[in-house]
Amino acid sequence: MAARTDIEAVIWDFGGVFTASPFEAFNRYEAEHGLPNDLIRRINSANPHDNAWALFERNEIDTERFDRLFLEESTALGHPVPGRAVLPLLSGALRPAMVAALKVCKQHYKVGCITNNVVSMHSPGQDESQRAAGAMGQVMPLFDAIIESSKAGVRKPDPKIYLMMCELLAVAPAHCIYLDDLGINCKPAAGLGMTAIKVVGVAQTLADLAAATGLTFEADAPG
Repeated sequence: MAARTDIEAVIWDFGGVFTASPFEAFNRYEAEHGLPNDLIRRINSANPHDNAWALFERNEIDTERFDRLFLEESTALGHPVPGRAVLPLLSGALRPAMVAALKVCKQHYKVGCITNNVVSMHSPGQDESQRAAGAMGQVMPLFDAIIESSKAGVRKPDPKIYLMMCELLAVAPAHCIYLDDLGINCKPAAGLGMTAIKVVGVAQTLADLAAATGLTFEADAPG
């Protein structure tokens, strides 16, 4: 199949797309500490625009303040969890098949990355294990533009951050594909006119991306 000519850019999330989802690590932590399953996700989704997680990803608070606020929020739900315990859980193993797909897309389209992250050594793609695995070195140089919430002061799902990327890439939203592992982040992209793909698994994602672009990807590649 030939690449679709009405598509001009493919925009990607990072964590949970190019790396395994941190939700898996959250669930392991919860199981190991006798906590309810998906507790951390519930904490992060409560008051999603102004909770500790949101403030930290917009770089409005430091690590020490995040540690305290997250503890307060988790305690309010009956299960105290310090924020410092959550940060190391953000990293995940690199998915080579997704990196290969990015390289294919780059041959035909502009490519950008919008990531909600934090100013911390444990930011997605920034922790020691991921640096050792070369996640940042393999992936980030491939993008034509990168927006990090901790540097931009705005985070997904705020529509502004998607429009910022469109401006950087000089494309209209209607000519973009957007991939993210969170439906809440796909919704505003779709609302702006982008073709949104929710990343559930590697094979599913590459099949959806192939359908949206007309390109061919190796879904059975490692990752």
